[in-house]
This record gives sequence, C-alpha cells and structure tokens, in this order.
Amino acid sequence: MKLAYLAPHQAIHTVRWVNALAARKHTVTLFTMHPGTEPLDHRIRLIKLPFMAPWGYFLNATFLKQQLTKLAPDLLHVHYASGYGTLGRLTGFRPQMLSTWGSDLFNFPQRSPLHYWALVRNLQTADLLGSTSQIMTDKIHQLCPHKTVVQIPFGVDIHRFYPRPELRNPNLLTIGTVKTLAPVYGIDILIEAFAQLRQQLQGDPLAKKLRLAIAGQGPQQAKLQALVTQLELNEVTEFSGYLPHAQVPDYLNRLDIYVAASRSESFGVAILEASACALPVVVSDTGGLPEVVKDNLTGYLVPKEQVAQFAEKLRQLVQTPTLRTTLGEAGRQWVIDHFQWPICVDLMEQAYFSLFSSAVLTGP
Repeated sequence: MKLAYLAPHQAIHTVRWVNALAARKHTVTLFTMHPGTEPLDHRIRLIKLPFMAPWGYFLNATFLKQQLTKLAPDLLHVHYASGYGTLGRLTGFRPQMLSTWGSDLFNFPQRSPLHYWALVRNLQTADLLGSTSQIMTDKIHQLCPHKTVVQIPFGVDIHRFYPRPELRNPNLLTIGTVKTLAPVYGIDILIEAFAQLRQQLQGDPLAKKLRLAIAGQGPQQAKLQALVTQLELNEVTEFSGYLPHAQVPDYLNRLDIYVAASRSESFGVAILEASACALPVVVSDTGGLPEVVKDNLTGYLVPKEQVAQFAEKLRQLVQTPTLRTTLGEAGRQWVIDHFQWPICVDLMEQAYFSLFSSAVLTGP
C-alpha cells in the first residue's frame, strides 16, 4: 500500500511504525513538524512541514493538501488526536485513520471547552480510530459513542529486548527506570522510595549494594537531581540522560528491578520492554498500566504516589532473589504471549486493508 503518515518524527513510536511498514514493502511518506534523531528506514520519504507547531497545526493545511494530492496515498494515518489530528481534519483527506496516544485524550480536552470541541470534532471526522489500551478505547467511546476503534498496542521486539544477565553487575542491586523526567512519570516518587528502602535496610549488607539508575531527559531534571542531593543519594545514583532506543535493551539489562511510579499513563510500553528483559517490575496502579502488568505474577501494582508501599515492594524484591527471577521470567512470557511486535504490525496492516477496502466500496 501507499501510506501517508502525519506524525512527530521525534517520537520513537512513530519511527517504529513507519520503519516496520517500510520493511513490509509498503511505500511510506512521513509528514512531520517535529524533526527527530531516531533513524528512519532508507525507503521512507520524509517531508518536513513548513510551519512549526502550534500554529503549524493550522497553517500547514494548504501545503499538506497539495502534497497529498500529488502523492495520492491509499490512506492517511494521523498520530495524536489533538494538534496533528486538527491538521489531518483540515486536509479533508479520505480515508483517514486517527490514532490516539493518551495525553491527547486525557489532558488536552481538559484545557478549555474549545480544546474539548476540537478533539471531539477530530475524532468524529476520521474514518477509523486507533488506541493502544482498553482504557483509551473506553475514553474514545465516551467522547464518540458510535465510532469504530481498533485497539493495537505498542508491542515489543523480543529479539532485541531479551535477558542478558552478563551485563548486570553481580556485586550490585540496581533499581532503575527509563522515562521522560517529567512530573507525570513520578521519578520523584521512585527517588523517595529508594531512600526509604536504604533506611529500612540499614545494617543489612544489602544496603551497600543498592544503586539507583535513571535514564531520560526532561523538564524536571534539575529538580530531581536536587532531590537526590537532599536525600544524600548522590554516591549511589546515576542520571544517564537521553538514551537512543537502540541502547535501551542493554541499559535495562544492567538493572535488577524496573520501576514506573507514574501518576498517569495510558499504556506503558517501557514496562513491557523491561518485562521482555525478564526484569520484575513495580508500577503504579493507574491508567493503562494494569493492562501491561499482572499483579503478583509479573510484578507489583502499587497505588500511585504511595512512597512507602513502593519502598516495601522493592524491599521484598531486594531481599528475595528467587522472587525477582520468578516474576521476571513470568514477565517475559507475558510479553511473548500478548505483546510481540510482529503481531502488532499485523494488526495495523489489517486495519489499513479494512479501511482501504471500505473506502473503495463506498466510493468518494
């Protein structure tokens, strides 16, 4: 098929989708306002839109219409129902699939009645809607009860994300995360829970082995580093900064336990990547996270913002190596059974063929 994508290049999920589809011999053109650094398949045509966000969501409509007329793709797939969704709607191109990512559903419409109206209008105009989790599908149906939604998760390449115990330092117990350093992801909760854990284990030889590893960049970095200093954790904490996606598997395999103390999250593919590496996970019981973690089987679900409960679950895992192994192995099997990347790409292709066939049958 000839596919046009309208999405942020800077988002790793955009890159994964377009690269996978190009690898399956689809002709893919990516239109974007947000340049990225993650490598694209050489067969993908990248077109940078002339106007940047936020005004670009409106001002690029004429240019994009012209480009789509020349390109004549079989369908347009728009990612993010808010800004990019508005631009996709303004093109009037059909057939059009609109995929939601989470913040566009749960945060964007709360800003004002105008934002709410724009989001609902974007959802109503698209021919097919996509989500990555059940909680997102339910939210779409609240906003647009009669629209068709396909639920396709962000899957994991289990041949890239797999256990490599040789990368782990056997003399340390490393607890860590790979997330954007923003308030919504609760990195401060992780830091405070780690500090409590060290206090609880004072006098235990395990306490000297504990390390905290934080990968990612974001607006809260300075504040989080100050918190580490305040809690006297500098000597046992490492901030690694931004990691290209290709480096994430090796980083995860340095950890013994993965934590996602998010205050809100719609899916949680980073958790699945950790599980695929056979890491036990401790995550917040919020949003779509319970859909990717089986409590007491692949890891632990903890009420969000409950620092003491995070610390307690970490203590159990730190003190029980067999428990870490059992939960980690079950987590990898959970990913293999339900979230393998090729199956997710199959589902996306099926959605495209169904949408294209419907458009052909109904005509202009």
